[in-house]
Amino acid sequence: MTDLLIDGLPPTDDDLRYLALVNYGAYTSFRVEEGGARGLDLHLARLTANAVELFGHAPDESDLRGLVRTALGDRRDAWLRISLFSPEIWARLPSARVQPKVMTAVSPPPPPLATRLRVQLQTYVRDAAHIKHTATFPLIRARRLAQDAGFDDALFADADGLISEGSLWNLGFASGDTVVWPEAPMLQGVAQALISSGLSDTGLKQRSVRIHFADLAAFDAAFLCNSATPACPITAIGDRVFATSPEHIDRIAAAWASNPVQII
Repeated sequence: MTDLLIDGLPPTDDDLRYLALVNYGAYTSFRVEEGGARGLDLHLARLTANAVELFGHAPDESDLRGLVRTALGDRRDAWLRISLFSPEIWARLPSARVQPKVMTAVSPPPPPLATRLRVQLQTYVRDAAHIKHTATFPLIRARRLAQDAGFDDALFADADGLISEGSLWNLGFASGDTVVWPEAPMLQGVAQALISSGLSDTGLKQRSVRIHFADLAAFDAAFLCNSATPACPITAIGDRVFATSPEHIDRIAAAWASNPVQII
C-alpha cells in the first residue's frame, strides 16, 4: 500500500484530477534505511535543479526534509518518492513560473529489479534526458516491447548506436579492473554517483567513454544500477553475451554500500 500526501496533507480531489490529466513534473525515489537514505543530498540537489528548470522555482530543502519526515511518520524502512507538480501548468497554459507542490508517496521497499537480465537494444533517447521527469510512457512501452520480444528490459542507443542508459537504470561495463561508464545524453543516476564515489576503496578504477554497440566485444561484463538495485549483472545485450562476474558485482555493490546513510 502507498500513502500519498501533498504538501504534507491528504490530497484534494482537484490535485488528484490534475495529476490524472497532466504528466508534467519531476521526481526522485529511493530506499529509506533506518530513517535515512544513501545519497540523500544528491537526490535533493537533483530535484532542486529539475524544479528550477521545469517550474522556475524550487522548494526549500529544509521544507522538503520536513515533508518527508511527516510522510514517513515512525517508519524507519520504506520506499519514498518525492514528486513535484503544479496545477497552474497545462498544455495550453505552460508558461507559469510557480512554486511547485510536493507529493510524497511512501510504500514498502521493493525487491531488486532483477538478479540478472537480458536486454534488448532499442533506438531511443529520452526527452530532456538530464531531468528525472514524470513522462514515463516511453520507458514503460520500451520495457513492454522488450519483454514481448523475449528480453527482460530495454537499453537505449541513439540513431548512430551510441549507448546511453536503460529504461529505469544506468549501465556500466567491466574491463579488467576498470568500470567503464557510457558517455552520452542520459539521466545521471544517484546510484551510479554513489558507486563512482566508492570504487577506489574496492581496488577498481573507472572511466567514461562513448560506447557504441560495435564496441561491446571489448568488455568482460556488464551491469545495471539504480536506487532499488545497486548492482545487477547483464548477461546479454541483444546477441552479445557477457560472462557473469560475481566478483565485479560484489565489489560494485560494496562501493555503493560504502556511502553512509544520511539522516533525513
